[in-house]
Amino acid sequence: MPTPRYIKTNGIRLSVHEAGAGPAIVLLHGFPGLAYSWRHQVSALAAAGYRVIVPDLRGYGRSDAPAAVESYDIDHLTRDLVGLLNALHLEKAVFMGHDWGGILAWQMPLLHADRVAGVIGINTPFIPHWMLWLHPDLVAAALPKGRRFVADLRVDPVEQMRQVYSPNMYVLMFQSGKAADQAMDRDPRGTLRASYRKNLMTNAAWDKLEPEVANMEYYGQPLPEVLPGKDVLTDSELDFYSGEFAQTGFTPAINWYRNLSRNWRAGLAVDQTIRVPSLMLSAEHDVVLRPSMVDGMKDVVPDLERHVVQDCWHWLPEEKPEELNRLALSWLRRRFPPG
Repeated sequence: MPTPRYIKTNGIRLSVHEAGAGPAIVLLHGFPGLAYSWRHQVSALAAAGYRVIVPDLRGYGRSDAPAAVESYDIDHLTRDLVGLLNALHLEKAVFMGHDWGGILAWQMPLLHADRVAGVIGINTPFIPHWMLWLHPDLVAAALPKGRRFVADLRVDPVEQMRQVYSPNMYVLMFQSGKAADQAMDRDPRGTLRASYRKNLMTNAAWDKLEPEVANMEYYGQPLPEVLPGKDVLTDSELDFYSGEFAQTGFTPAINWYRNLSRNWRAGLAVDQTIRVPSLMLSAEHDVVLRPSMVDGMKDVVPDLERHVVQDCWHWLPEEKPEELNRLALSWLRRRFPPG
C-alpha cells in the first residue's frame, strides 16, 4: 500500500492512500475491513492508467472516529466522500465498494449523482430502501417452515428484521447495547480470524444447518475451538488488521449499523434508481450477499453488467484478487478508458 496522508473532509480527517494517474476510482472497504483490504487492487488499477484513491473510512484505521452514533449515518458517510473529491480537485469518480463499502458506493449516485461517474459493487447488491437483510432469499432461510414474510418498504427495516430473525442476529445484536462490541474488543485477532473465512459450504448446504446459522448469529458470540473452512488472511496480514482494530475497537465500525433506521427514514423520498454505468461482481458462495440477490437489480440499475466469480465466498478482493482485477479492468477500459 502507498504511504497514506491525512485529508480533511466534512469536519474530520481521513487517512488516504493514493496511486497512479488517470480517471479516478475510489475504493471503499467493508466491515470489518480497512483501506488495506484493497492491497491487491491498488497497483493493478494504477498500472492500468487509473488514479486510485483508498481511504480508511470514517471510524476505521487511522481515520477519525467521532463518538456520536449519528455521526455514522449515510449523510455523513457520503459527504465524507464528496469532501474527499473536493480536496483532491476531482469533479467525479468511479466508486468501487465491498460489503458496507458496496452499500456506500450504491448510495453515492442516489444522494450525490453529480459526483459519480460509475459504480462497481463487490458482493453487495443494491436493494432499495435499506431492505438488504430482508431480501426473500435470506428471509426464507431463517423463517420456520410454512411461515411467509414480505418486506414492506414503508416500515423500518430494523423493526421488520426483529419479526424474522433471532435477537442474536448480528445486525440486531449491534442495535442492542454494547455487548457485541465488548465481546469483539476482548479478542480482536480471534474476531477477525473467525470472520475472514473461505472454503466454507455452499448456500444450499448453509441453509440446512442449525437455526442460528440461518439467523446469521456471526458476531459477539463465543468463538468455536475449531473454525470452519480456511483462513483468508496470512498471519502477517491478520497481525496488521488486528493491530489496527486493537487501537480503534469495533464500536465506530459497528455504529454504521446503528444508523439503519435513520438512513431508511432519510431515503424514503429519494428516487431509488441508479442512473450511472454500473458493474456488479458477486461471489458464488457468499451466504449473506448472494448472487441470486442481484436478480431484479436491472429494474433499478438500468445500465448494469454483472458477473459471478466462481469458488469464492465473502472476501472477494482478498480471495480472488486476480479475477476481480480482470473483470473490473475490463469494464473500466470499456466505460472509462484511460486517456
